[in-house]
Amino acid sequence: MKFLCDGMLGTLAKWLRIYGFDTFFAGSDISDKEIIDIAKKQDRVILTRDKNLVYSARKKLVDVFQIKSTNLDDQLSKVLKNYEISEENILSRCLLCNSILQKIDKKEVKVEVPQRVFNSNDKFWFCSKCKKIYWKGSHYDKMIEKMDSLK
Repeated sequence: MKFLCDGMLGTLAKWLRIYGFDTFFAGSDISDKEIIDIAKKQDRVILTRDKNLVYSARKKLVDVFQIKSTNLDDQLSKVLKNYEISEENILSRCLLCNSILQKIDKKEVKVEVPQRVFNSNDKFWFCSKCKKIYWKGSHYDKMIEKMDSLK
């Protein structure tokens, strides 16, 4: 499943990426028409709180899912109840740019991460597009905790 979150749903977009969903985030500078065009071309479901966008997307026969809540947990619960999660894809995408993460050898990140992180972790992942390095640190534990609470 591929999503497109409009400009009001940036945090939801990040969390859908954590869950492994291919999620395009349309910043606030992208028009409704452009959002619909992107969703149509890339076969994405539009996620939005904008009633006008919901109406316009449906009129163009583009899949759209209206988010009514402003609460992140409610938003996530609603989406996850309606779309299947692939457990193997969890934490497989860059939270910043949506690219697929690649495993990287520990010795290749030695000068890129803090020494304590290097010493306490054996596995690292790398985004070849935005060059961000990921590891299972305290943020990882908090993400898993939140994911477990939403099950």
